[in-house]
Amino acid sequence: MTTAYAEFTLPQRRRSDRRGPIRWIVSHTLRYWYLSVLMILGAVGNAALASVVPIYIGKALDLITLDAADLRGLLQISFVIAISQVVRSVLQFGRNFGAELMAQNIERNIRDELYVSLLGKSMTFHNLQPVGDTMARATNDVREINFMFSPGINLVVGSATFMVMPLIFSSQYHPALIIAPLFFSITYVLSLWQYLYELSPVSDGVRQAFGRLNTRLAEALDGVETVKGMSQERQEIDLFQDNARSFRDYFVRQGDIEARFIPYLLMGLTQAGGLFHAIWLYQQGAINLGDIVAYFGLLLLLGFPTFISLFAYSQVSLGVAGARRILELISRENDLDQNERGYANRMEGKVEFRGVSFAYETGETAIEDVTFSVKQGQTIAIVGQTGSGKTTLVKMINRTYDVTKGQVFVDGVDVRDWNLEDLRQQISIIEQDIFLFSRSIAENIAFGKPDATSGEIEAAAKAAQAHEFIETFKEGYETVIGERGVTLSGGQRQRLALARAFLTDPRILVLDDSTSAIDSATEDKIQRAIYAAAEGRTTFIITHRLSQIRWADLIVVLRNGRIAAIGNHEELLATSQAYRLIFTEGKSPNI
Repeated sequence: MTTAYAEFTLPQRRRSDRRGPIRWIVSHTLRYWYLSVLMILGAVGNAALASVVPIYIGKALDLITLDAADLRGLLQISFVIAISQVVRSVLQFGRNFGAELMAQNIERNIRDELYVSLLGKSMTFHNLQPVGDTMARATNDVREINFMFSPGINLVVGSATFMVMPLIFSSQYHPALIIAPLFFSITYVLSLWQYLYELSPVSDGVRQAFGRLNTRLAEALDGVETVKGMSQERQEIDLFQDNARSFRDYFVRQGDIEARFIPYLLMGLTQAGGLFHAIWLYQQGAINLGDIVAYFGLLLLLGFPTFISLFAYSQVSLGVAGARRILELISRENDLDQNERGYANRMEGKVEFRGVSFAYETGETAIEDVTFSVKQGQTIAIVGQTGSGKTTLVKMINRTYDVTKGQVFVDGVDVRDWNLEDLRQQISIIEQDIFLFSRSIAENIAFGKPDATSGEIEAAAKAAQAHEFIETFKEGYETVIGERGVTLSGGQRQRLALARAFLTDPRILVLDDSTSAIDSATEDKIQRAIYAAAEGRTTFIITHRLSQIRWADLIVVLRNGRIAAIGNHEELLATSQAYRLIFTEGKSPNI
């Protein structure tokens, strides 16, 4: 089995068998073997006691026809039937309770395993994997596995025991009477195999269609401002309807397969043939009238596995399809390793890129043969056209992306040799697209340091020039902001992100165009905050603001993923026409 590395794992997690969806489900089920035993014993007892009713009704009929005066015997039969059905109800409760408890526990464990796995995936994975499809797998597909156990497997086990009872008890009346239930059992298994064979790809299609439907819905809702701004509501509705129609079509195909479910016909033939056979034996004097009634009552038990299997096996098939999709997500290979035994120390902040290249899984090259060194405490400005690889370059420092070729060193140690958690705790990246959680302002600032005191949070906010606007809110630092900070302005979101970074006191600070949404009145304050934050730590600034570029110790100009020019402000003014054009005319780096 191939070992999939992870950026992040939780200790003492029980490993599951990921060599296939069935093995994976079984490995989760074995953790609750005692609930499986309870379910099976309950199912066997339930079916056995269900057989008591026709058997004893047959005996009662014999008493009535052969000895009408034996009222004592009839009362005993009534008592046996009543007691057996009370016990049966208890066993049935145990079966259902065991199945439901097992289903809920397995759903919880699978959600836990999937969530931990998703947190451990690299950004390369998350950039390529649609969020809507991931959410469909994490919610609906996981729920289908729950339904697969309860009521799915619960009913499958129960129906199987009901099918066995006629095979066990029929021969006690006459050996030849086993023919009908034996015929049904063999043809039932064969027809069920054919049914599941046809149903399996359709079940996979249902789950995949739902994933596409959910992906499109998530994209439309996430980009609803763009949709409304360009009056594309009708187009989005049409696209959603196309996906919904595809989802519906798979269910129609599933219904078509279910409509041709042969066991219904087999059950009718079995019961009719069995009754005819029993009457013929009665005419031959081989059995009596009560035996016919009891035998036919046993054949009626076959109705439960027949009627319930149409639903139960469809549910099992959907559960296996869901498990296959979840396992595919969990088992997706990941190149990043958290390297728990790696280098861990107080970071100084020296950074070196040595022949670094990076290409995405699609084959597109983003960075090619980049080499430069940064001393501790220096400020580095990285400039270039959109798409020149600026953001990708800095994200290789904390291994958000891993180099395809070459090496990145922090304090002389290859970042791949660092303990990943220790490396990232000392590097803070503030991106242009600020992400804030639907929590209080204080919780957002303290996200990287959950145990921070209110004084520390307030000090970080003041350093980021955020304290003043926070105090204008009625609830101050306890104000709950909307998802992604939509209730705040762009400048306010960026100042909260700066405060979040300042609180963790990183040794390496990366500002990815993080002041682009700040108005000119606030820029001077933010600039002073950045100056103060940069003091004593290595700072990378991705920006087009000349006021930030000019005071950098080192300026790296990128073009198509390569270094086009490098030096300080004075050197580049003297040697680089492209940089001189940027600075003197205030233009974007058109190089």
